[in-house]
Amino acid sequence: MATQNQIESAASGSARERLLDAAEALIYAGGIHATGVDAIVKQSGTARKSFYTHFESKDALVAAALERRDERWMNWFIAGTLRQGKTARKHLLGMFDVLREWFASEDFHGCAFLNAAGEIASAEDPIRIVVREHKERLLAFVRTQCDEYAAESGMDGRRAAPLSRQWLILLDGAIAVALVSGEADAALDAQAAAQVLLDTESASESDKLAGQSASRSPSKRAPSRRTAT
Repeated sequence: MATQNQIESAASGSARERLLDAAEALIYAGGIHATGVDAIVKQSGTARKSFYTHFESKDALVAAALERRDERWMNWFIAGTLRQGKTARKHLLGMFDVLREWFASEDFHGCAFLNAAGEIASAEDPIRIVVREHKERLLAFVRTQCDEYAAESGMDGRRAAPLSRQWLILLDGAIAVALVSGEADAALDAQAAAQVLLDTESASESDKLAGQSASRSPSKRAPSRRTAT
């Protein structure tokens, strides 16, 4: 039989999760500044005392909600990407198919992390720090795929880092355009640009290899101009 302390602990943990659920849903849909503590408490079905028991401020609650969303979103994105095929190229291009599925959902309101960054001015604010860590984590995953692409395609490995940064811009750009336009196919437009980027990398590498091959080829001796005597 559960003790009273265990029951109270379970109830406390449940209240914290409900507060996080409510904060994430309301803030993602309406923004940080437009969402008050009272609205979060009401939607969570908890007492206001529970809020102050678990969080020292609304900003602390928002940061915790974003941290939890980061874990869930990254797990979803990574799993979806790895289902797109067997090669790094298919993974990289398939990221945009994963995004399109998200863009087409009814509860898509853009990137929660970019949205939050737009509302918080200080780069040292805990919320901005969570946002930055999320983007660093996303970039790190993209970089692993770019490293694998370099290995399988023969691309200069030094190009993986700048390629991953360019890829992140395409991903975030697609999210922003889809939010503003309401068009899920913004993901496919970004995918087309990504395809060109990879093809350009491949062409550049082929040209470089061709140039190296030509420079190593022995030159033909020019025909002698001396006439027979």
